[in-house]
Amino acid sequence: MSSIPMTQIGERAFNHSTNSNAEQEYDRLRNLARQEAGKRGACFDKAHQAYERGDGAAAHQLSEEGKAHAAKMDQYNKQASDYIFRENNAPGRVADDTIDLHGQFVEEAENILEQRIRYAQQNGQTHLHVIVGKGNHSVNHVQKIKPRVEQVCQELGLQYATEANEGRMYVNLQGGAAVMPPQGSYGGGQHQGGQQHGSQQHGGQQHGGQAQGAWGGQQQNQQGGYPGQQQNNQNNNQNNNQNNNQNEELEKLAKKFLPKILKKLDGCCVVM
Repeated sequence: MSSIPMTQIGERAFNHSTNSNAEQEYDRLRNLARQEAGKRGACFDKAHQAYERGDGAAAHQLSEEGKAHAAKMDQYNKQASDYIFRENNAPGRVADDTIDLHGQFVEEAENILEQRIRYAQQNGQTHLHVIVGKGNHSVNHVQKIKPRVEQVCQELGLQYATEANEGRMYVNLQGGAAVMPPQGSYGGGQHQGGQQHGSQQHGGQQHGGQAQGAWGGQQQNQQGGYPGQQQNNQNNNQNNNQNNNQNEELEKLAKKFLPKILKKLDGCCVVM
């Protein structure tokens, strides 16, 4: 099934001070998803019982009801994932070269990261800082998102390193060693030091089911746009200005010389 497992997230949902309304909305969506998951399981159990007693019609009906609850569960989880992503990655909360995965289920974080890496590479970004959390709020303080981020990097053939803040990772998007720039040479705070990890190419396999959403659409607008997108917009504006200036010059030349040309041609040409 395509449903995201209802496993515990790797860290608290918000990575910043927030109001209680935001926390309540996130919790509300996750709780609705859990309720649908419970209803889904109950329907499938009853469907199995109906099948064993030979009631195929009831088994089919209960199975369809279970699928409907599974779809609602996915819908609520998707809403919660999008909501927390917008909150944690709003403009001004993270740098343009950083993505915050707090509050995501492991599969959700995987899908978002894969899309973010593809987008960054297509737009010439050289590196990415990934906030994964330290696992302080997880069961037994075990980091859950970080191992999946490492797995994604290994499958894509990317080198990565744990930063001085163990809740952050540095990923080299160009395929070279994960050597972080000196402190202060890029935005995002203190990142010097950390432990480098090697990775082997595994064919760039994508995994984790359906994508979380198009970076070129809703989520990109929600995050304020990536540096690549902002640069493209600036280039487009410059090109438009240049085209407008050229059109104005041509128009001036046409007004200056066209009457003289027509005067010389007057009487010597016949329009058929």
